Amino acid sequence: MPAPRPRVAIGVSLKMYLGPRRTREWFDEVLSLAADHPALASGTAELFVLPTFTELAALVAAAGDTGIAVGAQDLSWEDQGAYTGEVSGVALREIGCRYVEVGHAERRRLFTEDDRIVAAKLAAALRNQLEPVLCVGEPVRGTVEHAVEVCRAQLASALVNSASLPGPITLAYEPVWAIGAAEPAPHEHVRAVCAALRGDVAGRPGSRVIYGGSAGPGLYSALGGDADGLFLGRFAHDPAALRRVLDEVAEVEGVPA
Repeated sequence: MPAPRPRVAIGVSLKMYLGPRRTREWFDEVLSLAADHPALASGTAELFVLPTFTELAALVAAAGDTGIAVGAQDLSWEDQGAYTGEVSGVALREIGCRYVEVGHAERRRLFTEDDRIVAAKLAAALRNQLEPVLCVGEPVRGTVEHAVEVCRAQLASALVNSASLPGPITLAYEPVWAIGAAEPAPHEHVRAVCAALRGDVAGRPGSRVIYGGSAGPGLYSALGGDADGLFLGRFAHDPAALRRVLDEVAEVEGVPA
């Protein structure tokens, strides 16, 4: 019998766009819209939010038992020690985080995180019972086959230290050339890559493949079920826009209003 399909994942990264007060105002609005949204209330979808480190504890407390998950945008590869300015997976788990982003293209480009560091951070997430949101994607636009090859290599490299560590992974396919672009990558391209990558995480129960990279309304339905959700950026900083995405998920998945 095939494994049941995981819940549709809708993730939002706030990056470093919103300050503390605006982050809390934004999250209050999100809590309000999510309180009775059919996509979330039915269990068809789940929402996770990745704010800046300074707001993690406040948002975890505000989320309470609403079902909205909170996670971090980064973590240290070590669990403790003399690592000035770092935040460990132990600390993230203790304050109630459920997710942590690993391997984003900006971390690789701006902070020179290579495959070795990504692998160490992924292992740190899993051993601390945090679900990694592992970002993969090809730097340059090309064929589907090339994209799949690059992403599979990134995934294999990231898992090199984690073969014996259990836990699901949310694999976020974000072609680097589409991040921050005016339009997402072509739907056919995204569908083919996501469908191929699903098989690569199938061995970890609960794992899924979501798409990020200029994602917004209309995209989830256009992906035709080949992606298990969306990873949203600046678009979702407008709660009304986030609602439209959740409305679309409910419609596509046949959730009664």
